[in-house]
Amino acid sequence: MLLCVLLQLAACQKTPTQPAEINFAIAQAPLNCDPRYATDAASERVNRLLYQPLVDFDAASKPVPILASWQALSPTEYRLSLQKQAVFHDGSALSTQDIKATYDSFLSDSPFYLKDSPHTAEFANVNSIKIVDKNTVLFQLKQADTHFIEKLIIGILPKSLIEKNHDFSHNPIGSGPLSFVSWQNKLTLKRVKDGQLISLQEVKDPTVRVLKLLRGEVNLLQGDLPPELVKHLQSQPTVMVKTSIGANFSYLGLNMQDRVLKQLKVRQAIAYAINRQAIIDKVMVKNSRLAEVILPPEHYAGNNSLMPYDYNPVLAKKLLLEAGIKLPLKLVYKTSTDAQRVRFATIMQAQMAEAGIDLEIRSLDWGTFFADVKQGNFQLFGLTWVGIKTPEIYAKAFGSKNFPPNGFNRGRYVDAELDKLLANEDWQAATARIHAQLPYIPLWYEGQFDAMQKNITDYSPKADGNWDDLATIQHVSYQQKN
Repeated sequence: MLLCVLLQLAACQKTPTQPAEINFAIAQAPLNCDPRYATDAASERVNRLLYQPLVDFDAASKPVPILASWQALSPTEYRLSLQKQAVFHDGSALSTQDIKATYDSFLSDSPFYLKDSPHTAEFANVNSIKIVDKNTVLFQLKQADTHFIEKLIIGILPKSLIEKNHDFSHNPIGSGPLSFVSWQNKLTLKRVKDGQLISLQEVKDPTVRVLKLLRGEVNLLQGDLPPELVKHLQSQPTVMVKTSIGANFSYLGLNMQDRVLKQLKVRQAIAYAINRQAIIDKVMVKNSRLAEVILPPEHYAGNNSLMPYDYNPVLAKKLLLEAGIKLPLKLVYKTSTDAQRVRFATIMQAQMAEAGIDLEIRSLDWGTFFADVKQGNFQLFGLTWVGIKTPEIYAKAFGSKNFPPNGFNRGRYVDAELDKLLANEDWQAATARIHAQLPYIPLWYEGQFDAMQKNITDYSPKADGNWDDLATIQHVSYQQKN
């Protein structure tokens, strides 16, 4: 009995230097922890914590210094100056040499060039990168670019490891608030400032994630749950749920090279065949809202004047007949195996049937699905743009010269009129043109939420769904008790 009492007392005396591991259950594991390659949401979110970029964005989506401040010496010349000392997780100091080596990875005349990086096209306008001194780097552009600073969000890697072709994808080494520990059945990270261990465990099934939280097997969930499970968690005494509006934009991608989908009336019919508000009301969490374009209305480049495509299956069927389509129109829709995404697809399938559209759903594992999307192997697909801050996304996603791997125009949309508007940065006219031509079908901005055990603090949902608060999250039951 005395031994049991002593063991209990010892357990109660754990201090912040002996933190319990915080377990975060996620729907999709990161695919790549090298920021020069990462494009999926989970990878982008974890890389924000593993690495530090030169700049980031404030609440108004304006660039702010992180590692470096900047000065435009001319329309084609930018001087970046390190403004704080940073240390990589291997103990080496971050320098201008590391900055140059990281961004040299995107330049074709560099020994570090990564031809297969999906971000290479982003830096095709960079003519040269020169080190001025130990604190200063000079970026020289081929052409003027007023948005160049906004592109400098790639996490900085150590040059010494770039030279050795280090596998950052599976063994990341950066200078962010979290460092890499291991990656086997789960990704385990350690917070630099206090040694707090944080594990990211992939649990695809939403019901299983909820059960793990309720059983105490995990401490935190974020997003990717149907509303009935969120409501169930809100009723549980041991769990706290926080919600907020979101800025991540969900849409149906269209293959604009498809002979049927090339027709505007067909695309309009698809838009009118989906009851977006009904889906939001029935199967989405609080604070989800209709979307018409990628950037939300509160963004400085937002557009509040666009009229929504309200559900109208009669009009949709009429448009299909006018386009010479023999009904039912058979279309194939690809999505991931995530339960909520399949649910969205199933509801849209039933809605579209009323408009004379026979939608075949193909749910694929994430890797296969995303590879098909990037390769243009689809008719329709469903995805979400995550963490988008700058209006240049419209050029990347719809510019005629931005087909993969040179950009994200995965539907291979070509529109000379839109190209001109994008070149002039007339965002209101450009978004109106996109909305009218429907190179994609806009859906919604998903509301954000997280659910955690009540002994977890200092973590809140963000509009773009990032995981930045893993840098501050606390497991209060393991703080020292007096």
